[in-house]
Amino acid sequence: MSYVGSTGEISASYRPLEDVPTLHRPKQTVRFTAPGSVTNGQFGLFRYEMKPRAGGPGPHIHKTFSESFYVLGGTVRLYNGEKWVDATSGDFLYVPEGGIHAFRNDSDADAAMLILFAPGTPRERFFTELAEIVDSGRTLSEEEWAEFYARHDQYNLR
Repeated sequence: MSYVGSTGEISASYRPLEDVPTLHRPKQTVRFTAPGSVTNGQFGLFRYEMKPRAGGPGPHIHKTFSESFYVLGGTVRLYNGEKWVDATSGDFLYVPEGGIHAFRNDSDADAAMLILFAPGTPRERFFTELAEIVDSGRTLSEEEWAEFYARHDQYNLR
């Protein structure tokens, strides 16, 4: 939706760090800085912090949203569908809908990046539900995992 007025409006949304929901995991921390619920569904922005040797997801695609990665610090291995690169502070990767990608921290140091996705689908549910499954000790069948990933528009390739 575009703004059609001429004088502007008071509509900015400030969100201090203490109001940002954060998911702490043993190998990573995800700060749900600006999920779609905060940006009127236009985009989502998360801060993703990884411990040394945290690994990461394998090659996958999303059919309904693009995803971008901006490295804040450390070294993040980014996969662009063709090759892996060691990305460092200031490096950026854009992945359109259907683009094969992956990321991981294989280094001996912490790494952090911003993940931006558009439109702002509720990606925080993917991370929180995955954490709940792991924490509960539940074992999902291959079919249940496939349903989980499909529900969250993530299609793992390898």
